[in-house]
Amino acid sequence: MKNAAEGKQENNMSDIGKIMIYAGIALIAAGLLFHFGAKILPLGKLPFDFKWESGNFGVYFPMGSCIVISIILTIILNILFR
Repeated sequence: MKNAAEGKQENNMSDIGKIMIYAGIALIAAGLLFHFGAKILPLGKLPFDFKWESGNFGVYFPMGSCIVISIILTIILNILFR
């Protein structure tokens, strides 16, 4: 007969396994996005990606890309955690 501590340990190990599976899926998705993403979604060249250059000084702020990534991650995380 199992005691309460052994049952709780199995539950924790199951949770860790689920987290590792989700992390693996996220890494695969990120890898595919990096590999094929430039053709599908030109991050860094969207409207509101600001770039200022003056002589030896330049500033780049990818606001449009940040907004797109934020929307995509929000949708994915809402689907996963419902």
